[in-house]
Amino acid sequence: MASVNSLASTLQQQLADALTAALPDAGTADPLLRRSDRADFQANGILALAKKLKGNPRELASQVTAAIPEGGPIKEIEVSGPGFLNITLSDRAIIETLAARAADEDRLGVPFDDAAGTTVIDYAQPNVAKEMHVGHLRSAVIGDAMAQILEFSGESVVRRHHIGDWGTQFGMLIQYLVEHPDELSHEDGAEDGEAAMSSLNRLYKASRALFDSDEEFKARSRDRVVALQAGDEETLAMWQRFVDESKIYFYSVFNKLDMEISDPDIVGESGYNDMLEETARLLEESGVAVRSEGALCVFFDDVKGTDGEPVPLIVQKSNGGFGYAATDLSAIRDRVQNLKATTLLYVVDARQALHFKMVFETARRAGWLNEDVKAVHLAFGTVLGKDGKPFKTRAGETVRLEDLLDEAIGRASTVVREKAKDLTEDEIAERAAQVGIGAVKYADLSTSAARDYKFDLDQMVSLTGDTSVYIQYAHARSRSIKRKAGELSPRPHPELELAPAERALGLHLDEFGEVVSEVAAAYEPHKLAAYLYQLSSLFTTFYDQCPVLKAEVPGDVAENRLFLSDLTARTLHRGMALLGIRTPERL
Repeated sequence: MASVNSLASTLQQQLADALTAALPDAGTADPLLRRSDRADFQANGILALAKKLKGNPRELASQVTAAIPEGGPIKEIEVSGPGFLNITLSDRAIIETLAARAADEDRLGVPFDDAAGTTVIDYAQPNVAKEMHVGHLRSAVIGDAMAQILEFSGESVVRRHHIGDWGTQFGMLIQYLVEHPDELSHEDGAEDGEAAMSSLNRLYKASRALFDSDEEFKARSRDRVVALQAGDEETLAMWQRFVDESKIYFYSVFNKLDMEISDPDIVGESGYNDMLEETARLLEESGVAVRSEGALCVFFDDVKGTDGEPVPLIVQKSNGGFGYAATDLSAIRDRVQNLKATTLLYVVDARQALHFKMVFETARRAGWLNEDVKAVHLAFGTVLGKDGKPFKTRAGETVRLEDLLDEAIGRASTVVREKAKDLTEDEIAERAAQVGIGAVKYADLSTSAARDYKFDLDQMVSLTGDTSVYIQYAHARSRSIKRKAGELSPRPHPELELAPAERALGLHLDEFGEVVSEVAAAYEPHKLAAYLYQLSSLFTTFYDQCPVLKAEVPGDVAENRLFLSDLTARTLHRGMALLGIRTPERL
């Protein structure tokens, strides 16, 4: 089904046409339409136009209103103050537009861009042989939400989990495994994530202790790094065991986070090894990179150290080794030339901003990024504890991600159990996971990515305030109304006069498509979270003020209210799904 124009976009076009018709000398003019507490909408564009034309703004406003055709969505238009237009829409227009949205089962009238490009999104970048901690949370949550939002909007999305699977530390790990081949075996043959990480942790600690205390082992480990980089078969096979073991663990964590991840999406640092020398050669031959003290560097006029000297991006070290810059530049080449990306989206910590600024500029100079291909760093802030400091355990250690998620599910279980009336233990456990994980995701996504946020589980699982639980409860309440409705069907009645709470809910429901489009274009999932929270608040007011199933409510009114309630549930369900959050039918 085709997308449904929102009432705001229809109104915007009508006003723009009226401005052109009434004031041909004005050229193309923006009516500056916005929501208003004085009416449904207010248009302020005539003030600027009056200054430009040196005319009386109230007279110009009257000319514009006279040029608006009859029979549209406008019920009343009033010239206010120095030329503002206060606009009230008809109840019929609201319900008819919502009926068109409701008829679009899957998309609710949200636009789908058939001509959208291809976005390669780089997110959730854990490291092989290391536990995921709270610092990995935001990249995973924000990246997963943006991937789903972009796909829903029409973009072809290629997911890339750029895992840390290469580097000198693998020499130590592999050499220890060569000398202690049973260290990666699981007890009783178990292959769950916890067992995988337990054996990896045990091996890492043992190899580190030996590396620090035994010079001969340290020397053998360094030789093993050389063998790894040279492609020695035995060494690569051992390295692959670490990668495979880590994937078991990664998948268990992402499964708990209710995120899909598959092998083709995982292309780590090692995936670009064969491109590194060519990347360096292309940069040097083109003059983008130059040799400086033996290293291959790219310099920038606006990047200097505290001493005022230029700080370069080092593509190749003086000893011939390659670092992150060479890998990231090779990844750009692969994603643009082979995956045909039109957008490269990196969901990475804000502290990497300078690195990406230099990498992107280098890629532009080399011609790998151009007018047809853009690169965006979707930078995110830090997860803080209640004390406003970076989130740590009481012992001062980084918080394990699995521990944090388990605690969230435990807190949610208490909330669900208090509300549960006829749920089984299995259903309570299922709801607790949906509520707990949803609470963690929503707390992250409801904050602008660039800002830090405080991790407060007590607030996250609260039934009041701006939380996912509040939204999930509004959804469940609406579903409960429909279950209790019996033979009554949700049916729109455009002929009815709407109560204020019905109008407010209806106008907000109509904004869903525009919000999704804006969020996709600006990479701002917190605006979708804010929309869903406000929708839940408006539904709560509607629920309190507009009875649906009471005997004294006329049948057509009940059907119309059930229609508004049902469309609210469907919109909440779709919107939360785009954020990666479940909405249980019952809570």
